[in-house]
Amino acid sequence: MSPDPTAVLDPAGREALGKVLELLAQERASVSSVVDERAWRVHVADSLTGLEVEELAQAGRIADVGAGAGFPGLALAVALPDAQVDLIESVTRKCAFMRRAIAAAGIANASVLDTRSEDLASAEGREAYDVVTARAVGRLSTLAELASPLLKPNGALIAWKGKRDEEEERQLANASEPLAMTPRQILDVGSRAGSKHRHLHVIRKSAPTPADLPRRPGMAKKRPKG
Repeated sequence: MSPDPTAVLDPAGREALGKVLELLAQERASVSSVVDERAWRVHVADSLTGLEVEELAQAGRIADVGAGAGFPGLALAVALPDAQVDLIESVTRKCAFMRRAIAAAGIANASVLDTRSEDLASAEGREAYDVVTARAVGRLSTLAELASPLLKPNGALIAWKGKRDEEEERQLANASEPLAMTPRQILDVGSRAGSKHRHLHVIRKSAPTPADLPRRPGMAKKRPKG
């Protein structure tokens, strides 16, 4: 694997993501805490470490849950032009920023969905995605619950997390059966990402979507399983 995750980008891809970061730096209503010269590594390189996971590198349809300022979703869309990336975000101002960024950078295979993931999973998004991504959104068991009804059979959640947390990982293991989501792999990508403690958690959908998922919006965070 390359020590520089951005090596996968061609010149056009670098230019496109450069435009996204320029807009991010100009944004007055902050959608990210990092908009200075660190942004290329903290946002783009960090996002592209996800391509070390085979399921993501080969995905045809990706849902980025809690997309925020558009990472990892926009970086993945640029790096994977044959994939469709849906950026799921319930904060309208963040959705507006991502739409401006997509237009400015000409990222044709990315779409912004101004909705909650639970609502999407109750409708056209149910079992529609090969991969769900989530970066700095919530606890592993919460993310696994949000991802499960969105994923196709044998699909995978890739969660960007910081330092490993034994209690959080134990909670996920306890919730594995009721969520039909099984921890499969943890990659230490800190040397290649924007954070030295960065880990990618790969969690595979191991059974049909449980009948009680999705729960009402907010329940996965308020009362996580496990």
